[in-house]
Amino acid sequence: MTDRLLIEESAVNAAAPGAEALPPADPPPQAPARSQWRDIWRQFRSHRGAMLALVLFVAILLFVAVGPLVWTIDPGFVDIRARNQGFNAAHPLGTDQLGRDMLARLMAGGRVSLAVGLTAMAVALTLGSLIGIGSGYFRRLDAPLMRLTELFLALPLLPLLLLMVTLFREPLGRAMGPAGGTFLLIVGAIGITSWMQTARILRGEVLGLKEREFILAAQSIGTPAPRMILRHVLPNVISPIVVAATLGIATAIITESALSFLGLGFPPDFPTWGRLLYDAVDQMQIYPWRVVLPGLLISLTVLSVNYIGDGLRDAMDPRIRGR
Repeated sequence: MTDRLLIEESAVNAAAPGAEALPPADPPPQAPARSQWRDIWRQFRSHRGAMLALVLFVAILLFVAVGPLVWTIDPGFVDIRARNQGFNAAHPLGTDQLGRDMLARLMAGGRVSLAVGLTAMAVALTLGSLIGIGSGYFRRLDAPLMRLTELFLALPLLPLLLLMVTLFREPLGRAMGPAGGTFLLIVGAIGITSWMQTARILRGEVLGLKEREFILAAQSIGTPAPRMILRHVLPNVISPIVVAATLGIATAIITESALSFLGLGFPPDFPTWGRLLYDAVDQMQIYPWRVVLPGLLISLTVLSVNYIGDGLRDAMDPRIRGR
């Protein structure tokens, strides 16, 4: 009897108005979602050399981009009365044999050299990505594209560049002007002869990626090849593309400087860092700073870009980023 009364009393209390169940316990707090790019930046910051190189590269960019807005002297202005001057208040880095301000010419030359490096890198990266991904993904294209890559790797690049510049500089100069034609020629020549390493790296990445489960699953449901490449393959090979881009800038700057130093680059009134080196060779023993300054800027730019590439390679490696 007592058990029956207790059961009935419990039922009445449960059905009574206002009787509510206890609120559910709060779910445990979830950790904030981790961002891949935030992890990459955190790993990149731990690379001291890469961070120092990034600061240096940004300073060089500001020097060539913002500097002319502060130092407004025309880099092509000739003042014979002020030629061959040393460091002074009017010309902080001196003047050349025609009285042109060296500081203004270094800024103008840096803009041209960096523009050549960035544009040539974009051309080489586009060609290398197309050939590397196409060779790695499409089996029937692998053999001919890799034989083409090996053919370009076997060619002597500097003589080939010299031949291209010698043959096409005058026709392009007549069609687009001396500066525009030379810019297009040098960018095209460097880009066409610098894509092979990127193509081989991406081919290896794509060959390994094709065996992953999500690629096989997408193929099993009939995903077309263009969508497969854009949606699944390309996002997973972005890290070697970024690293190749940073290293390609350094290669393009050095190649342009070598062509200009050999006298096959831009015309004399269109300064680049390599052209400044070429113009200063004859008086190198008398005015050594004219060689040291552009050479130092070339070296610092290439060194900083290489360190940035090393930092990005380490930061984008998931085996290192997960430590």
